[in-house]
Amino acid sequence: MIDRVEIYVKAGDGGNGAVSFRREKFVPFGGPDGGNGGKGGDILVVADRQLSTLHSLSRRRHWKAEKGGNGAGKKMHGKHSYDMLIKVPPGTLISKKIDGEKFLIADLLEEGQRELVARGGRGGFGNAHFATATSQAPRFAQKGEAGEEAWIVLDLKLIADAGIIGYPNVGKSTLLASASAARPKVADYPFTTQEPVLGVVEVGNSTFVLAEIPGLIRGAHRGSGLGHYFLRHAERTKLFIHLLDGSSQSPLNDLNSVNTELALFNPILGQRPQIVVVNKIDLPDVEAQIPKLEKELSLIGVPLFFISAATRKGVPQLMAQAKEMLNPSAEGLVYEKPQEAPALFQPKPRKHTVTVSKEGDTFVVSSPEAERLIARMDLTSSEARSYLRRQFARMGVARALKRAGVKPGDIVRFGEVGMEWE
Repeated sequence: MIDRVEIYVKAGDGGNGAVSFRREKFVPFGGPDGGNGGKGGDILVVADRQLSTLHSLSRRRHWKAEKGGNGAGKKMHGKHSYDMLIKVPPGTLISKKIDGEKFLIADLLEEGQRELVARGGRGGFGNAHFATATSQAPRFAQKGEAGEEAWIVLDLKLIADAGIIGYPNVGKSTLLASASAARPKVADYPFTTQEPVLGVVEVGNSTFVLAEIPGLIRGAHRGSGLGHYFLRHAERTKLFIHLLDGSSQSPLNDLNSVNTELALFNPILGQRPQIVVVNKIDLPDVEAQIPKLEKELSLIGVPLFFISAATRKGVPQLMAQAKEMLNPSAEGLVYEKPQEAPALFQPKPRKHTVTVSKEGDTFVVSSPEAERLIARMDLTSSEARSYLRRQFARMGVARALKRAGVKPGDIVRFGEVGMEWE
């Protein structure tokens, strides 16, 4: 099962604006008519319940949306690009990697829930946009804005109401198959199940989702036996059905060992409500041990059942108890969601700020608005440079540079773009 992938996303760049003039017979004062560029496509991640794994995404690491269309004459604007949808199963966490650190940006739990992970660039203005009373025939236009790009991590954690836990080969797959229509692989050797399996259990007129959480052995919290691979799926379950092998030398020790692994992986999991279930009572040796096991395990203070998953003996009663405990009004059922990675919080500044620093002989301007503006202008055009100077005066960039001691001919850098100050 593929339940974690890291992909690169690049939203579409905006289309370029056009430089054009009306040239029609009997229209002596046509003027500029260059249209604007279209917006680049966004990239969104969407929850789709028809998917159960991230397998399809593991074969494609790079996702790039299309660029917006360029503007044209006669004030024809470029076409907006279509958004790109990346479909994932419900229960997928979306994190963005910034400087090697993951920040949670969304948790897609519901069908159709979506999250914008890369915003498409805005289209550039055509020369018709820049026409004014004092500049009636501008011969420059804006380039499209670059689309956002990022590395994102998708983590799938199965959503289930109850989870079957226990040591390998205690009969978890058999119990899931006995209680639901799920058909997990069943065999008489450990680690038969290589991935979590979901099934829907019907109890009367209601249902709940039951998951088999395989692979729990001693040291699972450190990753032994694919521990992390499976334990992460246990974090979304509200109730554990703790299955014990009645033929084990010490079912009580097995119970304590698995609970210890849960608590070491995540303390919240160690406090989650449980039903303790002893399996394989169809075996004569186990049936003879029932009084002894009942005396030992009843001291734990949780519901206790003796079943045979192979013959379904006791299974309906067990599922009825699980459904009763999953009732939101059930006494003692407290579900606390495990804490995830830190959420990404990027507040927007209330007002435009400009700071200037020096790197050698170069003046470096820090101003997101000015950086976006200059990246979209053609600096080879004298008209475009004149327009930039007017905008820099409006933003306070010229004033900040003057205070820093800039002079005509000095090199000024805005982000990745440098220009000679005039």
